[in-house]
Amino acid sequence: MAAGAAVSPAAAAPARPGYKFNLLAKAKPDECFNGVGQPYPAGPPCSTGKPKVNQAYVWGLTQVDQTLWYGTGANVHCLVSGATLDYVKPTANDNWTCEYGESQVRKNDEAIPDYLGDMRAPEVWTYDLTTRRAVNKSAEIRAKSPDDALRLSHTLGLRAAGHMGNVVLLGGPALENTLNMFAFDATTQQYLGSINFPDYGNIRTFLVADDALYLGVGIGRNGSAGGAVWRWNGDTTHPFDFTTVAALPVQAADLTVYDGRIAATSWPAEQPTSQAMLAGLWISPKLADGLPGLNDEDKNGWKQIWNARQYEPDRVVSATYGGGGIAAFDGYVYWGTMHVPMKSSTVHATVYPPTTDQQAKDQAVKTQRAISIWRAKDVGLPTQKVELVYGEKTLPAWDPATSTWSDKSTNFTPLYGKSGFGYLFNNYTWRMTVVDNKLFVGTMDWSYLVKDLLAGAAPQAPVNKRAKKALADPDNWHMPLISPSHFGGDLYMFPDSNSPAQAVNTRGLGNYLNYGIRNMIPNGNGGLYLGMANPMNLRTDKRDARPEGGWELIEMTKR
Repeated sequence: MAAGAAVSPAAAAPARPGYKFNLLAKAKPDECFNGVGQPYPAGPPCSTGKPKVNQAYVWGLTQVDQTLWYGTGANVHCLVSGATLDYVKPTANDNWTCEYGESQVRKNDEAIPDYLGDMRAPEVWTYDLTTRRAVNKSAEIRAKSPDDALRLSHTLGLRAAGHMGNVVLLGGPALENTLNMFAFDATTQQYLGSINFPDYGNIRTFLVADDALYLGVGIGRNGSAGGAVWRWNGDTTHPFDFTTVAALPVQAADLTVYDGRIAATSWPAEQPTSQAMLAGLWISPKLADGLPGLNDEDKNGWKQIWNARQYEPDRVVSATYGGGGIAAFDGYVYWGTMHVPMKSSTVHATVYPPTTDQQAKDQAVKTQRAISIWRAKDVGLPTQKVELVYGEKTLPAWDPATSTWSDKSTNFTPLYGKSGFGYLFNNYTWRMTVVDNKLFVGTMDWSYLVKDLLAGAAPQAPVNKRAKKALADPDNWHMPLISPSHFGGDLYMFPDSNSPAQAVNTRGLGNYLNYGIRNMIPNGNGGLYLGMANPMNLRTDKRDARPEGGWELIEMTKR
């Protein structure tokens, strides 16, 4: 978004009243907090301290018949701040606390680094759609063996869930930049076992395509050293049998089937040295070519058809883009971008330290980006066409030779509107899902975080004093443009490929502390099951009029 442009949150289209949202399950307080670095009193209920809800995201979600399976992530906001932004100074406010190295969990486990001190073991849940009952399956993992219990406690979160045949798989990044995975029998719901993949560090999405199960993985911390796509070959006896069917210079993020191929968005390498190592869109060989589905023979046949540098004119900022949700819809493949709050600004200030206060202010503003939405058709053919659906004609770019900013062309003209569906703080395109012949897009909106994040985190940014001051100043981050009526993740819907998106809900689906829609899957009746992200771990007082923190599982139905 162009710096300083005042844009209405409703710029995309008016909200649609045609859907309603029903809360199926929600995280409950699981710890008592009595101050940063202090021992955790017994409870909850908490006779000392206040209740804290650590479980923050429905991070992986899949459905088997009448059962929803989902894996959670705890205090993910703190984990991202520590691992991605290098914040390690403890903070506490009315909404959340991040204890980092002062956490009792960190103090009791030397394997946990300070920047991940707020990690807690993720949880595996089932939700029975017939009985409307949620069951926590995590104790079954811990009871299997000490190795299984240790793997669960050292998993940062269960970021992906999928199933094939009679096996349910849930996986997530683990300590020492590795990957842990857990398996259950889909029929009996009994726990089968776990495994650690030491050469891989991340997992994002499972996809079923032509009766085969695929998943995108990354190498290194958050996939910073490359990635792959795997095909599952397992069964209940051997649930962790995979073949690598894509060897990529970047981690594969979200996957979809488009025109008989698999299309994948990607996150960038930590130190990209080519455009292939930036966030982009990759396309596989034809699933029907050669052996059925994708196999080892296909792992070097993937092609990148778009990357962030083709749009973003600032080279440093382009390296901070991530690839987000993706879906095939109405003859096109649609996808969106992702932007970790404050990351582009801190990276830019590291590469080009500002020398004056005004330069620091300009840098803080002009490096901000909201999500852009894209689509393409005839992918990989001479007639290939890539279009910008929501985004900018120009963006600010820094010229190190002259030490000046100027608006540069992005080489695209948006079809329908500005970045973020017209709202600067829509920073993640977290999911895209097609249901009822409509394309739904779920976002993360970080506007609710701005005040507390700047106060607690910006002073820790690994940049010089001028940049710290500018990053911590709410006025530089478009504070006048923040709309409290717009707090919470957004759900948008494209009715077809010839119309702009319509706002379904821009308030966190009934809880404005739900800053993002992390997962969406069809419910079979023209609606969706949605897994929400809500890391407000100290918002647990049911006696006040304010909503509570912790993950939520929601069903969207037609009115």
